[in-house]
Amino acid sequence: MILSGNRLPPLSCSGLLVIGDPHVGSRRPGRRKDAVWPQALLAKLERCVAIANERGLAPVILGDLFDRPVEPDEALKSQLIRTLKSFRHRPLVNVGNHDIQHTMLTDGDTLALLGLCDVVDVVSASGPVTEFHIGTRRVGVGMTPYGQAIPTDLRGSFSDVDLNAWFTHHDIAFDGGYPGAVPPFAVEGCDVLVNGHIHKTQKAVTAGRTRWLNPGNINRQSVDLANHVPRAWILDAGGGLEAQDLPHERDVFDLTGRIVEAADGGMVAREVESAFVTLLQAESSTELKRSGDGSIVRDEVEAKFVQDDTPDAVRAIVRSLLSEAVERHAGS
Repeated sequence: MILSGNRLPPLSCSGLLVIGDPHVGSRRPGRRKDAVWPQALLAKLERCVAIANERGLAPVILGDLFDRPVEPDEALKSQLIRTLKSFRHRPLVNVGNHDIQHTMLTDGDTLALLGLCDVVDVVSASGPVTEFHIGTRRVGVGMTPYGQAIPTDLRGSFSDVDLNAWFTHHDIAFDGGYPGAVPPFAVEGCDVLVNGHIHKTQKAVTAGRTRWLNPGNINRQSVDLANHVPRAWILDAGGGLEAQDLPHERDVFDLTGRIVEAADGGMVAREVESAFVTLLQAESSTELKRSGDGSIVRDEVEAKFVQDDTPDAVRAIVRSLLSEAVERHAGS
């Protein structure tokens, strides 16, 4: 079902299994070196099924179920549907930025198809969604998809619940954040707010009555998450999270260009700065827009390397950073 202002009937369960940003896709993330992809990711989801069914938990996916709005691999979609239908309780899914081609979910997005076929319940519009009865306690749950305004007041959304929980998929400034990120704020009537979108587990932040949590994703997409432990999380009736480790291998990234022989720090800094002046000049003249794979900028940087006889260690660093910039640009 696709929920756009309508609510699901109350559901009795033992708790919620929170699953962060799976990013299911047939395209292997740039620096992952898995021999076969995406089996490692599917194995994590299958483990989530086992945990949820063994413990009577209702699964909640924080957004970005898919890595691309339109997943072209039919076999992968069939595998994913088979896995999702194995949950005893139908998964409740928020809409992330990778799930949509436009500003909101449309019929052209793969996630919409799963909702229309009742594989999952997809929340396409911000609002209250349902109540979960966990033991003797009642938990009101709502969601805000990516790009929609997080409410500032939940009072009146549910009546006579013991806990108000809200799920979002947003740029939230948990640990200093970055430009454009929203600092956690007090949401009237909200006890716990669980955010997706930010892939690394963050320390909880309390603003007024609201406790903000960011569990992190179950799939390491980029090399900066090399030390991130993929986990699902059990949300109990009191708003606490209990970590559940998922199967994963430690060494899954190709670190070529990231680990280089020690060099003089000042020399490296000067050379990197010189190379990036060229990169920024290329970017300012719209070369990035002209070449989605970064080839024009890459040619400029390589020419600069030759001109300045740049050391191999510095070349490796700059090439690595450029590759990551191109990957982020392609996924944005």
